[in-house]
Amino acid sequence: MERIAFKPLLLAAGLLAFMPMAQAATTLVYCSEASPAGFDPSQYTSGTDFDASAETVFNRLTQFKRGGTQVEPGLATRWDVSPDGLTYTFHLREGVKFHTTDYFTPTRDFNADDVLFTFQRLLDAGSPFRKAYPSESPYFTDMGLNTTIKSVEKLDEHTVRFSLNNVDASFVQNLAMSFASVQSAEYAAQLLKQGKAADINQKPIGTGPFVFKRYQKDSQIRYSANKQYWKPEDVKLDNLVFSITPDAAVRLQKLKAGECQVSGYPRPSDIEVMKQDPSLRVLQQAGFNLGFLAYNVTHPPLDQLKVRQALDMAIDKPAIIKAVYQSAGQLAQNALPPAQWSYDPSIKDAPYDPAKARALLKEAGVAPGTTINLWAMTVQRASNPNARMSAQMIQQDWAKVGITANIVSYEWGEYIKRAKNGEHDVMIYGWTGDNGDPDNWLGVLYSCAAVKGSNYAKWCNPQYDKLVQKAKVSSDRDERIKWYQQAQKILKEQVPITPIANSTVFQPLRKEVLDFKISPFGLTPFYGVGLNK
Repeated sequence: MERIAFKPLLLAAGLLAFMPMAQAATTLVYCSEASPAGFDPSQYTSGTDFDASAETVFNRLTQFKRGGTQVEPGLATRWDVSPDGLTYTFHLREGVKFHTTDYFTPTRDFNADDVLFTFQRLLDAGSPFRKAYPSESPYFTDMGLNTTIKSVEKLDEHTVRFSLNNVDASFVQNLAMSFASVQSAEYAAQLLKQGKAADINQKPIGTGPFVFKRYQKDSQIRYSANKQYWKPEDVKLDNLVFSITPDAAVRLQKLKAGECQVSGYPRPSDIEVMKQDPSLRVLQQAGFNLGFLAYNVTHPPLDQLKVRQALDMAIDKPAIIKAVYQSAGQLAQNALPPAQWSYDPSIKDAPYDPAKARALLKEAGVAPGTTINLWAMTVQRASNPNARMSAQMIQQDWAKVGITANIVSYEWGEYIKRAKNGEHDVMIYGWTGDNGDPDNWLGVLYSCAAVKGSNYAKWCNPQYDKLVQKAKVSSDRDERIKWYQQAQKILKEQVPITPIANSTVFQPLRKEVLDFKISPFGLTPFYGVGLNK
């Protein structure tokens, strides 16, 4: 409930009355872990980028219920699916306003033209906007939506029809993901006319609960409340500030001092300290995530299966979990987290065996002292709370079998950009599921279509790919499970990755924060969040 302060006034009649004063604006500060690479959600796959754009500025046709995996209406109030599963008709919400800022003033409400622009830009590499502003759309292509979607048509101002080339069992869930955020066609046209198409990635315009105000790289992002938001109960803050704070120790200090009210990605060693602080709360839930190593199979000697097997079995994973993850980590045996349906519990890790690893390397003709570049993330994640420490421990393990690991790190945006280009030998990475469907793991991370995107192993196996594609287009869950489990066995046998850990997610915040819900997808959403002051 809104609080109003009162002050006494002495009236001419000598009576004491009260006049309301303006309520102080509520500002929530989030200590985030890194700078976003940009603000166009279709261009990225990282939670850092999605938090700064999709979870603040934008909406999608469908959306996930707060704190859950259930799909609910977003910019579409309802949708119809044809009996053959190849046509989806979305009925759009009326009266939705795009943001008004100092760089754009909309002249109309959200309508079908915006949906068409959003998806036609992703589908057509020859569109004027794609030519003016080179874009990758990695998620869209990694998930095969560029070949799944046949066409997007405007039936009227508030009705849009998607026609598919093949059944996609998770299509509605896919459209609720951050990359499918709906852009303003009117704003895009303005940018093209001004010759400033790239500004769509730096000065975003959406329909979401917060309006982008300004961004200072490596310092802060500022947003104000969208007072015209179509779901007013989700806007409980006047201002939202991302205070970009890469150092976890500094984030903890700022949280304890009240300089921020919510903090991202705590170190496992700080959890108990936070729990003992009476001004803080620590939310937690089982993570839907995986921390892993990806071997770039296009780089010799990693193109040899024996080499990947040797490096895999040379890593003392329980030691890493004890030192790096502590009580927050569990040993990962598989490329999927145990909570993901279709997870195959029969798959087990090769045992830690340095002697056998040395023998395999010798058989593969890899000389002792061979150097391999091991990339380590500079940001903290629940799936990778301290990648640098993990890399140092792996470096020591590989040294025991004759491999010299050269640890390489870059700023987060550069790390991802270079990895997509395939510059790495081996990289430490993590993933949190985005939509609750197995394809979000097995397709997005390891399919042939994703080799230029999030498949950082650059691994393309036709047999594996065929199984994953069959599962993706089936509406029979039992059939999908069967094919996905067969695919998991191939993935384990071919060792394009080494799974390390599944981890518990901890979310520290100050006690005055109201109704914050942990996202199962590793995001940090502030719609519906308030402050008790």
